Amino acid sequence: MGDKAKVGALAAVCVILVGVFLFIKLGGNWDYVLPKRLGKVLAILLTGGAIALATTVFQTITNNRILTPSILGLDSLYMLIQTVIIFLFGSKTLTMMNHNVNFLLSVGVMILFSGVLYHVLFKRENQHIYYLLLIGLIFGTMFQSMTTFMQVLIDPNEFLVVQDRMFASYANVNTKILVLACIAVVLVLFYFARFVKYLDVLSLGREQAINLGVEYDYVVKRLLIVVAVLISVSTALVGPITFLGLLVVNVTYEFLKTYRHKYLLVGSALISIIALVGGQLVVERVFSFSTPLSVIINFVGGVYFLYLLVRENKAW
Repeated sequence: MGDKAKVGALAAVCVILVGVFLFIKLGGNWDYVLPKRLGKVLAILLTGGAIALATTVFQTITNNRILTPSILGLDSLYMLIQTVIIFLFGSKTLTMMNHNVNFLLSVGVMILFSGVLYHVLFKRENQHIYYLLLIGLIFGTMFQSMTTFMQVLIDPNEFLVVQDRMFASYANVNTKILVLACIAVVLVLFYFARFVKYLDVLSLGREQAINLGVEYDYVVKRLLIVVAVLISVSTALVGPITFLGLLVVNVTYEFLKTYRHKYLLVGSALISIIALVGGQLVVERVFSFSTPLSVIINFVGGVYFLYLLVRENKAW
């Protein structure tokens, strides 16, 4: 089966799953149930596609298939923002705050942090990408420690509000936030389209890309900005899903067995949507909303991550 046929099969599975999710057990409540399910599906399409694209690009830049953009510390920064709001102003502020304001604040701070980090680290010529990852890991650990410190000090009832933000949820997606998120992602994708042609060459490594005429530092900086925006928007919209990108991108590599990113990007986005729609069906129909989708995704992704580490060790 060729790459086009495999991507077509994934698209067919995706359409079938989305159809099942939308129309299963609708009953006579079409006017109420269908719009809510459409909101969930749109959020899944948006976040699933954004995380898959960001992770594929990030792994191509770093030339490492066990890294995800979460190593930059954006997930930890998101939780720090939500915790700081409750720590300083109380849980009522977070619940009463306009959802659009909270979304824009979270996305703005995460993008600002990424921009400052990139500007400082790439100020010097020939700065290695792994230095950025190391600094991102340190900042992520620091943000996580600060978050835990404040969570210990706040009232237990207010901690429950913070706890709700720790896990990605598609149960009640705000449609107004969805509109903002869609606009942001579409604009970023238009900007990203001009750099897609470089990904196949970047996957060969820094030296080979430079030898083949790619302005490596220029292209990588722009692609890292795209990654930061996509992850920031998806995290602020539904919450952190740490291992989703790692899981779906590696499954895509195993399934498609190609280096061509025009197939890898589409395939990873489709597999991500399939995983999220299928997982949400399991959460709603099997677990009756008792378990967040992100818990299932992170558990499966964590096990798969350990498998990748063991496999890499055996290869050595």
